[in-house]
Formats: sequence, structure tokens, C-alpha cells
Amino acid sequence: MTRRDLKELSTADSLRLLASVPLGRVVFTRHALPAIRPVNHIVADGQIVIRSSPGTILSAELAALEVVVAFEADDLDVEEQLGWSVVVTGVARLVKDPGEAARYKDILYSWVAGEMDQVIRIRPEIITGFELVSDERFTGDPR
Repeated sequence: MTRRDLKELSTADSLRLLASVPLGRVVFTRHALPAIRPVNHIVADGQIVIRSSPGTILSAELAALEVVVAFEADDLDVEEQLGWSVVVTGVARLVKDPGEAARYKDILYSWVAGEMDQVIRIRPEIITGFELVSDERFTGDPR
């Protein structure tokens, strides 16, 4: 068995990898406790864009203000023990401009049925990413 090296990713590489997958997880606060929801997303102009239905927990938290959230996406191969993970911490707010919201709705496909009429933009403040890569220095039983 080969052990893996943990390689830190640049901000540009982290955003590029986020853009390469359709699904991530948004972490927000609900009643002073962390809550996590899987969401479809895109990366546009260096920001993460997601959709939500009015009246959901997430949209209720964002209805009147900006909130700090985390967003995580990854692509990990458990068998090969290779892949990457990126975490973004930033400020989320509703996209209120109707034209901009319509543009995002046209390009952001949601896996969830129903009205996904709210568009939420996350402006990254902190971006951290890592990649598990082969490291031939470590072979044998990892225990």
C-alpha cells in the first residue's frame, strides 16, 4: 500500500476544482448551531453561487442580511486514496438584482425539484484546499 502526500492547493487551483464538480455542502448557523446542506453550485467571477427555495432554512437565515458560511466540495477516490477537498469561508447574501439572478438561474441546474427561485452568492474570504497525491517514499503497511 502506498501512502499519500497532502499537497496544499493555491486559491486559483482551489476555485478551479470547485468549478469542476456540481455538488458541494454549505455550512451555516441555525439557532447558534452548525447546519449543513448539500447544494448544487457554480463558480462565477471567483464566487460560489447556489440556489434555494424561499422558506427553506437556508433562505430564512439569509433573508434580510449577510451571513458567514462555509462551503465545501471534494472529489475523493476511497479505493485509490487520491483526490482533493476545498473549503471556502465567506459571506453569503441573496442576489437581489433580477437580471443577475435570472442569468444564474439559466446556468445553475438544481437536482432538487420545485421552485429554486432564490440565488445566493458566497463571497470567499478564506479559501483552503488540499490534494492527496502519490508519495512513493511511503510504501508498505500504513499502521
